[in-house]
This record gives sequence, structure tokens and C-alpha cells, in this order.
Amino acid sequence: MWADNETSEDLLGFKVHADLLINIINDKSVLPITIGVFGDWGSGKSSILQIVKEEFDNEDDKDSLCIYFNGWTFEGYDDAKAALLNSILKELEDNKKISEEIKDTIKEKAKKLWKSIDWMRGAGMVMKNVALPAVSAYFTGGLSLVPFAIQKLTEWGDNPEKIIEKLQSEEGKEIYKAFVKEGKEEDKNTINAVAEFRKDFSELLEATNFKRLVVIIDDLDRCSPERIIENLEAIKLFLNVPKTAFIIGADPRIVKYAIEHKYKNNKEIEEDNNRIVIDYLEKLIQLPYSLPRLSESEVETYISMLICKKEIGDTKFENVLTEFKKYRLTNKYSAFGLSNFEKILEAEEFGKVKDSVITIPALVPLITNSLYGNPRQIKRFLNTYTIRKRLAEVASLQSFNDAVLAKMMILEYSEPKLFKKLFEWQIIQDGVPKEITDIEALCKEKGIEDVISEIKDSDFKEWSKPKIIKWFQIEPLLSGVDLRDYYWIARDKLENSITATSMIPPVVRALFNELLPDNMTTTVTKSLLTEKFEPFSDIEKDAFFNLLSSNLKRNPQQKRLYDIFNAMTEDKIENTVYHYIETLKIISVSDIEPAVATRLADFKSEPEIGTFLNDYFKDGKSRASKAFNLKK
Repeated sequence: MWADNETSEDLLGFKVHADLLINIINDKSVLPITIGVFGDWGSGKSSILQIVKEEFDNEDDKDSLCIYFNGWTFEGYDDAKAALLNSILKELEDNKKISEEIKDTIKEKAKKLWKSIDWMRGAGMVMKNVALPAVSAYFTGGLSLVPFAIQKLTEWGDNPEKIIEKLQSEEGKEIYKAFVKEGKEEDKNTINAVAEFRKDFSELLEATNFKRLVVIIDDLDRCSPERIIENLEAIKLFLNVPKTAFIIGADPRIVKYAIEHKYKNNKEIEEDNNRIVIDYLEKLIQLPYSLPRLSESEVETYISMLICKKEIGDTKFENVLTEFKKYRLTNKYSAFGLSNFEKILEAEEFGKVKDSVITIPALVPLITNSLYGNPRQIKRFLNTYTIRKRLAEVASLQSFNDAVLAKMMILEYSEPKLFKKLFEWQIIQDGVPKEITDIEALCKEKGIEDVISEIKDSDFKEWSKPKIIKWFQIEPLLSGVDLRDYYWIARDKLENSITATSMIPPVVRALFNELLPDNMTTTVTKSLLTEKFEPFSDIEKDAFFNLLSSNLKRNPQQKRLYDIFNAMTEDKIENTVYHYIETLKIISVSDIEPAVATRLADFKSEPEIGTFLNDYFKDGKSRASKAFNLKK
């Protein structure tokens, strides 16, 4: 089994990306700088950032101080600026590279910084937890609060009703005048406070004698939209401070969601929302660096290295890792696998690795395509593969072929709808479906385009995707193979594919949450689906369907969830009908509201879903059935 954690151990050959970032930061002419390391969920961002940190933490590097800040870990803090400054100051106080004498100077200078942070933090806390809710309840729009107003509001306590009562009094009117009259002056004070903070922080860095401060901010895309913005605003506080480099690791789509969320109630800004998002990011991040997806040779290397480490243990694997690093210096393109291991390992060790790896290389192109070269997804795939192999051994399954298992899992992972279709075929044919033989015959010794053309004219048109054709053509072939054992060990996944039980990528959860408001119109819903769902990878789309489906199964009376499915059905988004039907099968008709049934009646004549719905509501007894059948 493999842990799903970031690591500085480079099994991906990603050190080249880390080295580039280090090279840029070491160029003092580019500082200060903010770098965005962008990539999908699970693409290896955190591992690259760990490599960067390890390099800068080297005790031989006396010129650099590197601090790792996990935005998600500090999700519960009331103020991101305070949390970030606290991390920096604590690292300065504890760092072994700094003498005790300098540490005393740092502590003295830090006092002034804390005063600035406390001022900003205090104002923010009152605004957020006391003043803003109360003022918003009584007045329209937000206004900057001056110190006098803040002081008065805190004196009045934290009960919104009492604050509103005070605001309605003569004294309250004076406070309100202070909001309006001195709001602009307060903005100036804030700007001055930020400038003063940057000046003081710059002086503190000078006292440390470091040539550069590197602050790594990771897991930003796991935070709530509000927290993401707070972290970004905290980073802005340090912008343009000499000798600083901030490296932000995130899925850029999630950051964009957060920025859009920040401006969602500002109609004037919403009209040019895309430009606002781009401008915000460009002002904050001077150098965006996007990680590429893994190539086939990199996926083969990664899988081989993971298996090798598991089979021979950490100590002996050090030699393999050393040779891999040397290999990558001269060869960036070829896979590092069994042929390389044979030269490094003793015969017994190599034998163990070979037995585990031998079934994988032929499937690498499909794994790469199905899992989008995503390291996290690859690990999860291998973990599930390992568990099922062990289950087959424990259950003493006869004639069990690991290569067939891996091939079946690829279909399960990338095409859950077809995986279930194959299950239905084999269950009524004693595990050996003739349809597999028919399709493999169509695929034999032909080009992809020719096969697609033939399959589209057959009864198997839903199997006509290029990657599915490749799946049929690759060894081992499945004609004549009894599939019952392979479905037996996967039986817990037949209702929900592997992706359903995986963590939901943040970008998927963000879109789901964005679609949830009950008052959202169908037009806006469809617009969001076109803009944000369609660009998703197949894995992300499946994760979205699984999230939507699981929520509807738990909350069958939540109309909005049906609305989302209905919008996707109307737009004929691929696989929607399949997931909708599978979800409705679990829901009792008696749990469905009549209004939902009336809306579903619009699909009576639709070829894919109509037959199911007419049968689903045929009893005519429940309120939902009556509503469905009433509509002509």
C-alpha cells in the first residue's frame, strides 16, 4: 500500500521543476517575486514544494530561510495575516542558522510588527464578528469603520439586536456619521499601516543577514473560498518586501472560484467577472508555472518505482533512487523500469519486483489516458489493485489473472457505466459474455478509426470511444475469460465506482456548491455547466456525478438536486441519463415531491430516460406518480 502524502522523495523526476524554481529564486535581481505552482488536484504540486523546501533548508545554504505554510492547517485561525506572520516569526526565532544575538534583535523588531498585525486583526475581527452583521442588518452596503466607531461598537457588546437598538438612538446616529464622514480617512490609515508594516518587516529581514526569505504556501485549494481570499490578502501584505519569494501551490481553477465568490454580490464587477479574476491573479502572481501531466514513460517509471520500493524496502531502495537520479540527468524521455532494476538489484530482489510489475507496462498507455497522468489517482489505482490481488489470494480464487484484474479496473475507473454494462452481460451468461467476443472480433487487426466506424453501425455504439477500442485491443484479451471472480472482488464497487469512494477533487466540490442555491435559474445553471463542467476531465466529471448522486440519495426531497440533473439531461451532457436513472432506482417514489415528478414528466418521450420514468411512476398511487401521469 502507498500513502497519499506529499514527499520530497522524487519518484517522478519532478526535481527538474523544483530546480527551476530554486534557480529563479536564487537570482536576486528577480526578488521580490510571487510564483504560482499550478496543477490539478493530485498532480504533484506538494511534492515539488517539499523538494524546494528541502534544498533551501540545507544547512550549507547560509543565505536562505525557507518557511512552509499550510493554508489548510490554519483554516480555523481567525486571521490569516496573523497566522502567516506567526509562522514566519516562529521560524526566525527557532532557526538554527540564526545566532542567539540576532534572534534577540529579531524579537525586539517583531514587537512592532505584532502591533501592526494586532491592529489590523482587531479591526477585522470587529468588522467580521460584531460590527458588520449588525450594521448590515440595519443599513444597506458595507462601510469602512474608523477606530472611534470600532471602539463604540465593541463597548456595546456582541448582541446584534442591542447594537441595532443603539444605532437607532441619537448616539447611534453620531456613530453612523462617523462611518460615512471618516470612512475615506480610515482607508488612508489602513494603507499607511500596510506601508509601515512592509517597512518594518523589511528592516527585520535585514537584521537576519539572509539574502532571501522563501515562503511556501501549500494546500490553498483545500481551503474554503473565504479562507483562500484571506490567505491571498495576507500574501499581498508582504508583496514588494525586498528579498522575499512566495511560492503558492494550488489548482488555479479553485483560486478563480474563490475570487469569483468574493465578487459575486457586486453586480457592477460581475459584468466583467473574468477580467477581474485575471487582473487579481496577475497582480498577485508574477510568475505562473503550470505542471505538465505525466507522459506514458513517466507513468511507467512512477508505477515501477512505487512497486519496487514496496517490494524491497526503503533501505535497499536508496540505491535504486540514486541510479534513477543519475539516469534522469542524461535521459529525460525513456522509462526507468525492469531493465534498469535488473542491473541494480540482486536476483532474489529483482524476482520479487518483476513478479509484481510484469502485468503493468502493457497497460501503461491506458492507465495514463484513463487517469490523466495524475500521480494521486495512480497511487489510488495501485492501492485498490493491491487490495484486490490480496483478496483473490485469501479467497483462493482459481485461474485468477492479475493482468485481467488490472485491465478490468481500468474500465471500472474510466468508464463506470460500461463496467456495469459488462457486469450485466456476464451475470446472465455464466461469466463469459459473447458480446466481448463480438467486439474484440470487430477490433482485431484494424486501425482505431476503422473500428469506430464499424462499432457505430453495430449494437455496441456506446463502446466506440478511441480509448475503449484501445482497451479491447490490448492484451490480455477477454474472449472466453470467466469474469465472475473479477466482479466478485469488485462487488462493493458496482453501485459506486472507484472514483465514487475517492476524495472529491476541490474543483468538483466548488462547482457543486456553486450550483446549489435554490433560487438559481435554469439559464444560469446551464451556463455554469457549460463554462465549468464541460472542461473537467473524465475523472472529475465522474466525481461530480457521484457527488450529485450521493447527495440526492441522502436527500431525495431536495428539489435543487433534481434541477441540476434535469438541466444536464436537457443539455444532453454525456452519461447524465445513466447516472440519473441509477440514482432514481435507489429513491422511493413516495419520497419524491409532486413538483419534481411534474418536471420529470417533460422527459416522457426522451428515448433514453422516458421508458424508465414511465415504468418508475406507473403505480399511479403516490402523489408523485399522480403528478407525473397527469401531465400529458
